[in-house]
Amino acid sequence: MADRDGALTLVAIVEFAVGAETAGQRYEDAVLALLGRHGGHLERRLHGTDGQAEVHVIRFDGRAGYDSFLADADRAALRTALGEAAPTTRVIEVREA
Repeated sequence: MADRDGALTLVAIVEFAVGAETAGQRYEDAVLALLGRHGGHLERRLHGTDGQAEVHVIRFDGRAGYDSFLADADRAALRTALGEAAPTTRVIEVREA
């Protein structure tokens, strides 16, 4: 559900593969850097105290930006390059209560 202004806010729960935490964090650094080209920006990036997970709060100007981010060829290439070490991510659409 988009906000009243059409913006889309997401929470991404990212879990790193065991033994690939550093590679997973580098991947997230690179992928999050792509947000701007799709009208998105990272509002918060929180690191789990165990080093196994991150939580991202991300905002896009609209759903079209999120869809184009998901289809970004550079993003897909980064994920393919990481292979089995790629983190798993659960994305939740959120809104203010």
